[in-house]
Amino acid sequence: MKQPIENTPLEEIKDPVITDYGIRLFIKRDDLTHPAISGNKWRKLKYNLQQAKKEGHKTLLTFGGAYSNHIYAVAAAGLWMDFETIGVIRGEEHLPLNPTLSFAKEAGMKLVYMDRTTFRTHESPEVLQSLKEEWGDFYTVPMGGSNVFALPGCQEIVKEIEAEPLTFDYICCACGTGGTLAGILSGLKDGQQAIGFPALKGGEFLYDDIHKLLEEASVDVPSSQWTLNCDYHFGGYAKKKPELLAFMEAFEERNQIPLEFIYTGKMMYGVYDLIQKGYFPEGSQIVVVHTGGLQIKNG
Repeated sequence: MKQPIENTPLEEIKDPVITDYGIRLFIKRDDLTHPAISGNKWRKLKYNLQQAKKEGHKTLLTFGGAYSNHIYAVAAAGLWMDFETIGVIRGEEHLPLNPTLSFAKEAGMKLVYMDRTTFRTHESPEVLQSLKEEWGDFYTVPMGGSNVFALPGCQEIVKEIEAEPLTFDYICCACGTGGTLAGILSGLKDGQQAIGFPALKGGEFLYDDIHKLLEEASVDVPSSQWTLNCDYHFGGYAKKKPELLAFMEAFEERNQIPLEFIYTGKMMYGVYDLIQKGYFPEGSQIVVVHTGGLQIKNG
């Protein structure tokens, strides 16, 4: 398995739909990082994997849903870096396995199913202890990969953009667990703004989760430099509506950049809508982060 690439391309989106608004829009193509360990998943796993090696672990255990980009990426990363992997999947087993779980199993991941009630407390010491009693020693990668070791990898997104060099005013990314945005925030300079677009309905809870991640990493970012826009979830996680799919199809046709409907498609829809509503001052330079996850297109 090939190594994930660093320094993913930064491309300007010269889309006629938005060219008349006095905005320059760029996209950080982290979808090109790796076919399987894609986008922000590699960013968040990079230093977790180094920490697991440093601590002498041979096995990674993580959590996710049946269509989780994270489960897919951890399975691939384990195969590449010679870790055994265990994926604790929310809910019961359904056969035949969907493409995400089929790939994970083929990559050597042991799939363990946990009922939804217990899964709600999967981070508790009691649940982790029961898993260790069953599976032995392992390094725990949190669901979505968001912890203190995820932040430096995601901070590198900002460093790579500035090395182009590009001085941006706004940087936007989709949010699931908040780790990518927290890492981006840790790399911001004065005057730069970040906007997170939660993929979940009721994503306001991420304010607390992101503040906690920043505190654990001893990073102080003024609240005035970032916000969450919770208006573009399209009904909730993995939900989609015809207007979202129509936007994605038209965007891909005009720009030859693929999107997916869980995260990046919603974020991009939101950015376009805000541009057209005059949210961004004329002359603003905006970077959007493509966080990958394109395997969802195959199921």
